[in-house]
Amino acid sequence: MITQVTESLYNQLTRAYEEDRAVQAPHPLGELRKLAFERFKQTGFPTVKWEDWKYTNTQPLLNQPYTLAGADQPLHADLALAAIPGLDAYRIVLVDGVFSEALSDSVPVAGLTVLPMEKAIDELAFTKHFAEYADKTDNPFVALNTALFKSGVFISLAPDAVLDKPVHIIHVAAAETPLFAQVRNLYVVGRHAEMEIIESLVTEGGATQYLNNHVSEIVVHEGGKLQHYALQVAGESGNYLNHIEVYQEKHSLYNNYNCSFPGASFVRNNINVRLDASEVESHLYGIALTAGNQFVDNHTIVDHLKPHCESYEWYKNITQDTSTAVFNGKIFVREDAQKTNAFQQNNNMLIGEQSAVYTKPQLEIFADDVKCSHGCTIGQFDPEALFYLRARGISEAQARVLLVHAFAFDVTSRFANDTVRKYVEHLVEEGL
Repeated sequence: MITQVTESLYNQLTRAYEEDRAVQAPHPLGELRKLAFERFKQTGFPTVKWEDWKYTNTQPLLNQPYTLAGADQPLHADLALAAIPGLDAYRIVLVDGVFSEALSDSVPVAGLTVLPMEKAIDELAFTKHFAEYADKTDNPFVALNTALFKSGVFISLAPDAVLDKPVHIIHVAAAETPLFAQVRNLYVVGRHAEMEIIESLVTEGGATQYLNNHVSEIVVHEGGKLQHYALQVAGESGNYLNHIEVYQEKHSLYNNYNCSFPGASFVRNNINVRLDASEVESHLYGIALTAGNQFVDNHTIVDHLKPHCESYEWYKNITQDTSTAVFNGKIFVREDAQKTNAFQQNNNMLIGEQSAVYTKPQLEIFADDVKCSHGCTIGQFDPEALFYLRARGISEAQARVLLVHAFAFDVTSRFANDTVRKYVEHLVEEGL
């Protein structure tokens, strides 16, 4: 049931949409935004009565007053919060969802286009791919984002180009008044092109409570390769709704490395990968280390639509204190997807006696010539392993760190970037 306060936010969003339409000249995205907002009005905000949101109660977040637009762009932000020691990368900065040219690097690389979303409308790749994938899902926050997004980043890599170093996108939350931000991104990797994107989500010291609704559409053309890292290191005032929709063509590779650490109060990650061509490969890896009253929910869909494709998914949750972690992973193998090879595993370690994990691995197979497996485990520290380490002079605290490192190793060892892997392993230790 939607409360009166939630209706107030709903009305606020409706008013903002109508005001935008009234003051803007005819816009190429006008009809698209209109249809998206109609879809949002038909469903409203999700409730725990929805199966995919049964453990994810968004009502407390929506029962808050927000502004819908940030203040003027600051000329300075504490980018050290997102620093990855030893990483050489092109830096792109968004402050409260708005692309900051003053804080971002110029990227003089042939074949690479980096633009604020509002300036990318005339780009061919934007016209072809924007709202073609995420908007076909039933997530109402995607429809809301399409209707009301203000900025974000557009990245396109030309065919056959191989980027010499990663693109590091830093999302900074800095608003000093409660903000509900709509951020939209589109990443397009050309035929036989290769690139690496690292996204860090951080919070300025003076930032107040905020809710960020991020939607990213990713296109990897034939033979393209994309390594994609998402590092959630925001502060306690942060609340995030992240939706990633991936479309891949033949012989392409997409790897997603999704990591959440103590800090942000609420995180909901939707990662959907559609394998709609043959000879496609996708890997999804995730680590969630939670603490305090933190809530982190990872929902994934890997949809095998064509034959001879491979997917590999491994998520690990480590919960401390009274925190909660959720994993819901769905693999679909459609009737035409013969010769599919799909793997899914979710392992959970509860450190806090009052922490909780909800896990639901799902596998639906409609083809008969496939190789698929899925499963999950939930447990605590092995007392014998802890005793073994302590008997050799290792303190209990350090022994726990070693055991958690060993638990996470199955995932971290698969990171393609050693610099990011070492950084993540350090964050695991720091988060304990």
